[in-house]
Amino acid sequence: MMKAYAMRQSSRLLLSLCGVLAVFAAGCTSAPVASGPSAVASLQPTRGHGAVGEVRFVLQGQSMLVEGRVSGLRPGQEHGFHIHEKGDCSSGDGMSTGGHFNPDGKPHGPRHAAHHAGDLPSLKADANGVATISLRLSGLSIGHGAADVVGRGLIVHAQPDDYTTQPTGNAGARIACAVIVAKP
Repeated sequence: MMKAYAMRQSSRLLLSLCGVLAVFAAGCTSAPVASGPSAVASLQPTRGHGAVGEVRFVLQGQSMLVEGRVSGLRPGQEHGFHIHEKGDCSSGDGMSTGGHFNPDGKPHGPRHAAHHAGDLPSLKADANGVATISLRLSGLSIGHGAADVVGRGLIVHAQPDDYTTQPTGNAGARIACAVIVAKP
């Protein structure tokens, strides 16, 4: 009788242990896939403005994941958002970043048509003036090639991008500026 009881207890213990291991193994298989090279841009306000934020760029295969958060925007409004040629925010107004990043010499435009590599979708601020960014892009790289975003400027504009006015989209003043820096 004691032997049967001990065997049942051992079996229960073994089944419990197997269950724990199965849950652990399932958790391991659903862990995020290792990502490729990454970069970050810490947006600071330009003179007279208050927009700040952080945007991360992660190369994943042939696409770039762009995620981040920008606050201090006009509540409920859209704001142009672009990668610019130069990683230089020294002018105080963002103008030292030059024009939109455009290694292929394309016209300014929306993502579904011919466009500058640096043409990003406009940010949409919520009622608190905060915009959350999460998008996938193609045609950009980190750390190599003509489409490398590292060392470029990232700009948030005061107005929405109209995606037609050449070469800027008529997005207005540059209200936040950052240099895109590779992460080790």
